Amino acid sequence: MQSEPRRMTVAVAGAGTMGTGIAIVAARGGAQTILFDADEQRATEALQDLRCFLERSVELGRLTGSQAEQAAGRAQASGCLQDLADADLVIEAVFEDHAVKAKLIGALDGVLRPDAIVASNTSTLSITRLASASKRPQQVVGMHFCLPAQLMKLVEVTPGLRTSAETLAKAENICQDLGQIPVRTKDTPGFILNRFVIPFNNDAIRLVERGVASPADIDLGVRKALGYPLGPLQLLDLVGLDTQLRLCEAFYEITRDPRHVCPPLLRQMVAAGHLGKKSGEGFYRYESTRTFGV
Repeated sequence: MQSEPRRMTVAVAGAGTMGTGIAIVAARGGAQTILFDADEQRATEALQDLRCFLERSVELGRLTGSQAEQAAGRAQASGCLQDLADADLVIEAVFEDHAVKAKLIGALDGVLRPDAIVASNTSTLSITRLASASKRPQQVVGMHFCLPAQLMKLVEVTPGLRTSAETLAKAENICQDLGQIPVRTKDTPGFILNRFVIPFNNDAIRLVERGVASPADIDLGVRKALGYPLGPLQLLDLVGLDTQLRLCEAFYEITRDPRHVCPPLLRQMVAAGHLGKKSGEGFYRYESTRTFGV
């Protein structure tokens, strides 16, 4: 009797909003999925968020009950880095800080199989520089998922200077296998999307700051006239206003583009703890702070 082919294993390191969304993509796409976080409780809670999202997908008719059940069964939470030993691909989605990401990428050298690929979900940092933290820089690549990853199909795939052609091709093939659409970019700050989105979001904040229109009217105009699925201020609340602040600071340091300067209103809102949905208030108010399954 012929055995079934081995199922690909994808590990996601970092159980925040982005990491959980990527884990949903992997499990739903048919991969054995490990959602890792150094805080095991956080990983466990993120796994519950993943299951809630799948259940909600059934309610909305996007998945059958059987598909959701199988996807949930392919996902597991872990707080132990050694559990990633059999992964074919590890996607790091930890805090957007070079030292934090580099430390994780370096630690994976002692854990992963020789043929495993490490991908960074960074939106601002150099893939070449991150890959230098690994003894296998040829197997490090950028895979930047759009937020919310579980709803958006596009993935920016970025080679560093030492990324091999084989690693790049594997990363693009894995994206397609998981139902995503890869687009290849150069290793440059912001790649494609954030070079547009960060200053665009800042412009929306400045419109609020100047009293040009309400957040709801700005978002409505962008959705209806430009065809965006979310308005910029809705997206900021989902991403987290503190994340936008960090991105502004990182981009401005690299580019010195005045459109990347953080708007004063954004700094004030973050200082007040108005971080968006995760805090219950940003440009909008929220009854629930849960990102998934609602």
